[in-house]
Amino acid sequence: MAKGSALAAFVTAGWFLLHTGGQPVQAAPQRPTVSPLPGKKAFPGALGFGANAKGGRGGTIMMVTNLNDAGKGSLRACIEAKGPRVCVFRVNGLIRFSERPPVVRNPYLTIAGQTSPGSGITIAHSGGSNGRTPLVIKNTHDVVVRHIRIRPDRPGGNRGSEDTITIENSSNVIIDHVSASWARDELINGYGDNDSITVSNSIFAWGIPSHDKCALLASDPEEGQRFSFINNVCAHNGDRNPDLNFPPHSCVEVVNNVLYNGASRFAEIWESFGGTPVSIVGNSFISGPNTASQAVGIARDTRYSTGKARVYLWDNRFQGGFEQVNSAVRQVQEPTPICALTLQPVDSSTAYSRVLARAGAFPRDAIDDQVIYDIKHSSGRIGQPDPKLPSWDRETPDADSDQDGMSDGWERMVGTNPQRGDPWGDIDGDGVENLEEFLIYREMELGL
Repeated sequence: MAKGSALAAFVTAGWFLLHTGGQPVQAAPQRPTVSPLPGKKAFPGALGFGANAKGGRGGTIMMVTNLNDAGKGSLRACIEAKGPRVCVFRVNGLIRFSERPPVVRNPYLTIAGQTSPGSGITIAHSGGSNGRTPLVIKNTHDVVVRHIRIRPDRPGGNRGSEDTITIENSSNVIIDHVSASWARDELINGYGDNDSITVSNSIFAWGIPSHDKCALLASDPEEGQRFSFINNVCAHNGDRNPDLNFPPHSCVEVVNNVLYNGASRFAEIWESFGGTPVSIVGNSFISGPNTASQAVGIARDTRYSTGKARVYLWDNRFQGGFEQVNSAVRQVQEPTPICALTLQPVDSSTAYSRVLARAGAFPRDAIDDQVIYDIKHSSGRIGQPDPKLPSWDRETPDADSDQDGMSDGWERMVGTNPQRGDPWGDIDGDGVENLEEFLIYREMELGL
C-alpha cells in the first residue's frame, strides 16, 4: 500500500494510537456492534433509539386546511388537541405564529408534512415578545415530526428562547426530514431528561451569529439518555456540530452525518454531567470558508469535568486543514462501542452522497438547495446571506373524499375505497398501515 493510502486508511478507520517509547498503549478499534431495536417502528425506515415512537398511529386524522396562527383547521389546533392524531396538510406555504408558538404537550402526535401539496410547509414566528422557538416538544412522549421547515426569519425578544426545535423532558420522539435555519440559540436543543430520541435525515444550517450553533443534544440532564443523531447535515454553524454532554449511563450515537464549515469546533464532547459515552461513526467533517486552521473535528473539553467521557470512533472522514481529533479524545477512546449501534452504518463516503441527496424536508426549497451546493463546492459563509424566505405559489391538494389523509387517486390505485375512511387498515397485509403506505408514496412523489 502506498504511504498516502496507508495514512488515509489509518485516519479513516479512526485508529488513533497513543505511543510510549514507540509502543501503542491503545488497541485499534473493532468494527461497531449493531443491535437494532425490536418492536414496531414509527414508520418504515425509522432509525435510532426513537424508532418505536407511536406517534398518532390509530388516531384521528386532523386536516390542516389553512395557514392561520390558530382556530379550526390550523396546525395549532392539531398540535393542541388530545388523543392520538395525525396532522395532514391540505395547504402549503408559511405558517407564521403571531402569538407565542404552540407547545406539543399532549402525546401521540404525528405531524406529516409530506402530505402538503406543492412547496410544503414552513413554520416561523412574527418576532418580538412572542417570537419564541417555533417547535417545542415538552413533558410528553410518542411524537413524530416529519417533512416540515422551521425558519424563524425575524428576531424575537429573547435570544435564549429562540431555538428552532427544543425537546424537553420527553421520550419516544423522532425528528425526521426536517429543515431548520436561523436560530438565535441552537438549531436543535435537547433539554432536561429526554430518552429514546432520534434526530435523523435533517438539515440544520445558518445559525445566527454570534451564537451560531447546530445541535446541543443534551442540556441539564440528570438521568441517562438514549439519543441518536443520524444522517443529518450541520452546515455554516460555528460550533456544537453537535455538542455532546450526557450522563454516564447514556447511550449516544452520532452516525453517518455530514458536518460542514464549523468555525472553531465540529463535534464537542463534554464531561460536566459525569462523562459522555458516545459512538461517533461514519461521519464526514469538512472544512469551509469559516473553518480556522486551529479548529477541531472531534474535541473533548474537560472544563467542569465530573467524570471521564468514553468515546468510540470508527470510519470518520476529515477534509481540510484542521485538527482532526484532539489529544484529550485519544485519552478516553475505547476499542468497542459503548453501546451497540441501533443501525448498520454505511461507510462515510457512501453516507456523504446519501445524506446530500436525501436530507431535509422534501420538496427542498432554495435555502436547502444552497446548503447542499455549498457543501459540494466548499462555498458559503456563516451568517450569509441574511434570513429571507422564498415565496410560494398556493397549490391545490389532491382530492380526498373520505378525509382519511390519503388521496382518492392513490386509494383507487392500491384497491382501497376512497369513499370509506380506512387509514389504519392494511390493504396488502404486510403489517404497514394504509396511511403509512401512502406517506411512503408521497415521499416518492416528492423526489425521495
